[in-house]
Amino acid sequence: MAGTDGDQADDGGGTLGFGGVWALAAGGMVGGGIYTALGVVVAVAGQWTWLAFTISGALALASAHSYARLANHFGRAGGAFEFLEELGDDGVAGALAWILIIGYVLTMAVYAFAFGHYVAYALHGGPWVMRALAIGAVGALVALNFRGVGSVALVETVIVAGNLIVLVGLGVIGLTYWDPAQLVAGIAPREPWSAFVGAAAIFMAYEGFQLITYELDEIRSPKRILMPALVSAVVFVIGVYVLVALGAVMIAGALPTIADAQVALSRAADVALGTPGLIALTVAAAFATTAAINSTLFSTAKLAGRVADAGQLPAALGARNRHGVPARALAGLGGLAALLAIVGTLSTLVEAASLAFVVTFGVVNALAARHTKGRRWVAWLGVALAALIALVLTARLAVLTPLALALLAGLIALATVGRAWFLRLAGRRAPGDDDGG
Repeated sequence: MAGTDGDQADDGGGTLGFGGVWALAAGGMVGGGIYTALGVVVAVAGQWTWLAFTISGALALASAHSYARLANHFGRAGGAFEFLEELGDDGVAGALAWILIIGYVLTMAVYAFAFGHYVAYALHGGPWVMRALAIGAVGALVALNFRGVGSVALVETVIVAGNLIVLVGLGVIGLTYWDPAQLVAGIAPREPWSAFVGAAAIFMAYEGFQLITYELDEIRSPKRILMPALVSAVVFVIGVYVLVALGAVMIAGALPTIADAQVALSRAADVALGTPGLIALTVAAAFATTAAINSTLFSTAKLAGRVADAGQLPAALGARNRHGVPARALAGLGGLAALLAIVGTLSTLVEAASLAFVVTFGVVNALAARHTKGRRWVAWLGVALAALIALVLTARLAVLTPLALALLAGLIALATVGRAWFLRLAGRRAPGDDDGG
């Protein structure tokens, strides 16, 4: 049964306090997003890049508020899938879970893409070195997770701290170069409305905070900790992104940032501090993207296992090995992410992942607006922003990469209207589908 806002989740018996929850939420966002998103958004929004990150951050902030309210309202770990199951919307829960998994695979591909490019750039390696590094990183993390040791909160917290120190340091150094002309150096100035298009293109940079709701039972006093930790983490990350968006571009200039979009921050660090800066940034990028792949892979495999147990994925994907890990789901997710990392382009991967999460977060905000009490206007604001961003991003993909949009639309159609048919082929009947699907 769903709880009520007056009687929210009981204090948990977990060990994660405010600091741990905050670090994992912030790290989930910063882990790979800014390393890949900066060049993409500068190409779209130019001197309004800082505003694009702020607009995306507003949707992330509303969504963090909604996730926290729903998690405490229902008192169950599992995120959007569990929220919908608690409401009895099994069919919608299954469809949204499929869309979420698609989004997570695309996100892991972006992180692997970033890892391969940043490390290969420092090693002066070519495209094949990048591909080998991306595949190697995902393969190593799949092997690690097979043994059930994929998430170590202390290690992830240390990586987050180091990553944030490097990013904030780069941004602060960049501001000492203060020269607004650098924000449009080599490119035509953009119109203010381009900030909204940029926000749509790189929303996936804020994906990741919601993973902590999958581990609600690991949090000490979630009804007291979760809301302030998630909201403050998003606010902090918005500040970091705005700082880096201004500082890094003032160091390198707009055109070089776009030209080297795959390694935009390495370019800025190299210009500002030479080899020491490049080394520091590469180490930070390598650890941050690896940790982001790992935490996303770990959480997505667990989600796939839960969804399979609920009859919403083929039963084989829920099979656990002796370590309690859904091994087939893990291998499949890792394999797809590695494949996309080596065949996809940066902007297409980033924007496709962004669309998947805009849809998901829009649904979560709608659930919070309908089923929780207090500050519903925040959730409705999230619904409105998600709808606008989804429309803008769909139009952008239709113009620039129609094939990618068609493939993503096909996957979403499979998740929503073709899921029951697919599960019948796999010998399962999808809960919540009255047509026998």
